[in-house]
Amino acid sequence: MRLLQLKENGTFSLTKYADDKTPKYAILSHTWGAEDEEVNFKDMERGTATSKIGYKKIQFCGSQAAQEGLKYFWVDTCCIDKSDSQELQEAINSMFRWYQKAEICYVYLSDVSGGISVEDNEFSRGWERNFRESRWFTRGWTLQELIAPKSVQFFSKKGKWLGDKQSLEQTLVEVTGIPPEALRGCPPSNFSVEERMSWAALRQTKREEDAAYSLLGIFGVFIPLIYGEGRESAFRRLQREIKMEEADLIPQSLAKEDQECIKSLHITDPSDDKKRIEDTKGGLLDSSYNWILDNAEFRQWQDDEQSRMLWIKGDPGKGKTMLLCGIVNELKKSMAKMDLLSYFFCQATDSRINNATAVIRGLIYVLIDQQPSLISHIRKKYDRAGKALFQDANAWVALSEIFTNILQDPSLNSTYLVIDALDECVGDLPKLLDFIVGQSSASPRVKWIVSSRNWPNIEERLAKARQSMRLSLELNAESVSAAVGIFIQRKVLQLSQENKYDNKTREAVQHYLSSNADGTFLWVALVCQNLKDVRKRNVIKKLNTFPPGLDSLYQRMMQQLSSSDDADMCKEILALAATVYRPPTLEELFTFTERLKDVAGDPESIQEIIDHCGSFLTLRENTVYFVHQSARDFLFAKAFNEVFPYGTEYTHHTIFSRSMQEMSRTLRRDIYNLGALGYPAKKVGQPNPDPLATSRYSCVYWIDHLCASNPNSSTDYSVDLQDGGAVDSFLRKQYLYWLEALSLCKNMPKGVVSITKLEALIQERADKPKFIELIRDAHRFIMSHKWAIENSPLQAYMSALIFSPTDSLIRDIFKKEEPNYITIKPDIGDKWSACLQTLEGHSDPV
Repeated sequence: MRLLQLKENGTFSLTKYADDKTPKYAILSHTWGAEDEEVNFKDMERGTATSKIGYKKIQFCGSQAAQEGLKYFWVDTCCIDKSDSQELQEAINSMFRWYQKAEICYVYLSDVSGGISVEDNEFSRGWERNFRESRWFTRGWTLQELIAPKSVQFFSKKGKWLGDKQSLEQTLVEVTGIPPEALRGCPPSNFSVEERMSWAALRQTKREEDAAYSLLGIFGVFIPLIYGEGRESAFRRLQREIKMEEADLIPQSLAKEDQECIKSLHITDPSDDKKRIEDTKGGLLDSSYNWILDNAEFRQWQDDEQSRMLWIKGDPGKGKTMLLCGIVNELKKSMAKMDLLSYFFCQATDSRINNATAVIRGLIYVLIDQQPSLISHIRKKYDRAGKALFQDANAWVALSEIFTNILQDPSLNSTYLVIDALDECVGDLPKLLDFIVGQSSASPRVKWIVSSRNWPNIEERLAKARQSMRLSLELNAESVSAAVGIFIQRKVLQLSQENKYDNKTREAVQHYLSSNADGTFLWVALVCQNLKDVRKRNVIKKLNTFPPGLDSLYQRMMQQLSSSDDADMCKEILALAATVYRPPTLEELFTFTERLKDVAGDPESIQEIIDHCGSFLTLRENTVYFVHQSARDFLFAKAFNEVFPYGTEYTHHTIFSRSMQEMSRTLRRDIYNLGALGYPAKKVGQPNPDPLATSRYSCVYWIDHLCASNPNSSTDYSVDLQDGGAVDSFLRKQYLYWLEALSLCKNMPKGVVSITKLEALIQERADKPKFIELIRDAHRFIMSHKWAIENSPLQAYMSALIFSPTDSLIRDIFKKEEPNYITIKPDIGDKWSACLQTLEGHSDPV
């Protein structure tokens, strides 16, 4: 690879490096003018480059690179000797990789004016329309120059900064049609051939064959260049190579049994969680994590075969999660083609992904997606146990053994495993830590990265790992602060553009954030979020009301919330959000608080109310999340009396009570209008509107909230467990409806656990109600028929028809449902149960 080097006298010289020896360099993206205007390789050799118009672009790129501390840069017009056909062929086939390896890519837009100049503090608007209409977006070669580099900066023809891939993401998506994931570094291979072809559909090239050749890097293929063959022939060869590449990469279709096994294993797709996290936090900013790529500890972990585990630790808000998102992206780019990468993001507020078993399931799921042959380790146990393998009380034991076997599989390629937020793994964390420690030294092909807060109990267990390293964000404060500084620049620029700040206001915000951030991304993000709705004339006055430190800022937000007109409603929403077992949808949240029902169907009012919750919460895709785990922690530790004036048991009971009301109101037989008793669950689609939208959470968690309200020690709440009380009444009238709903929600295993929990709760009561027998009937019924009901939502009714008539609950419920109910002899019911047990584990429903 040939690079331009900036000399001390301001001139440039060409130097050549082997691809694996290249120093750090910047790279230029631009559109060509007339052939005789551009500086070519011969011009640089002869020293005649300065006489051409295109030399201005070379000077621009060299100057920008120098400001970034880079001595080398690459410009396509003069760094390739196009008279050498072999060199030209190698360059075109290497182009995507060269842009990908560059530290930064400068896009010089010769047809766009305006922008912002840091040097003269001059800010001019009006360039946005020119930017959207720039010729740069119509050229074939610039497609890879937008996608490949990790950092892309856009400049006007006067060299003024317009923005980068992050700050201009929405505009870039609208102009190019390229999805945001591709702009953020997601490998092009993650997108279909058709989708990648569509990105280039309207782009043009001077030479017709280049329309195909410019896509080689996008598809990761190599073809010889044959100029003169024409566009059609070039595309035909390109498509043939793509098909051959896909044939090598795509595994043989999985057998039906393997597909069922993977569906049962699935609890979450970590790639979806990663995207949600990035989007919730405003997108992944390269500068927030780039520093770690040159960090000594990280490089040692990456390069040293003996360094198997890296623990990244830091206080809340220091950017650990986004740091790991960035590391995942970089590993995808740098690892060998056949290497494997699996990752998992724990979240304490979501019961699906906050326990050790879920972590192992997620890691295995991602590995099998990349190397399907590994599924054989699961099938050995799955073929005997079925879905219960992943869901019963022994799930951790079984899955940890399976994962151990996978990591020791001789066919396993080099593997990277990344786990974020160990401190948010609230279920069986000690088991998970011990497993990580044990496995980190078991296989030389497996490397681990884990992150957490600075918790002594985590440190104590991870310290036992022999081949491990730790990276403290506090000890790398300078690097983190520099990254936060760049983050501040981007956030201030966004605020300036949205709220039309003048220079004085912009500089005041920049200075205040820089002086008080203390290396905390979250603090900056929260302050900027609060400033969005502050009028420009009041911004400087308001700045000092945002105290340094997360807890102080949360306290200020709480005080502001308490003095608002919606204080009571906001505190109720915060209490509910902090108490539920997974992030609720808006429809579910409406169920739990009467006050919100008045604004149902009014998106503006809903968003306004969520905003009034002091920036503790955020709304994404109709679901309410905490902005950060530290926000929820603050409510329990520092604002408990304000948010929970009657204690958490009261909030749990409120959720339980309103769940009872909502389920009683909405649940009915055949709620999805399936019709046939044997309709298979796997063919059920969620209708729109969904009749279970308001009660889905309640169906899964009502018993958990009942138990957490501690009714056995509370006179006020014990009435729910008395004969004729809420639970007795609900089970007698709607037990079969509830089982049908659980099947439709794909949560029958949780129902089994819940009914067992309910029976234990009532069994503990000193004054056992008579309906304890009803609970035992319910327990026996769900245990005997869980598999059939899980595979066919309406199977509860068929099972009830044949079930032993000695079970009073089922008999009485079914008589009300079926006036022509016929009593079946008990021995028939026993034979039915035996049949179901025999059939369990098979994929087809009864």
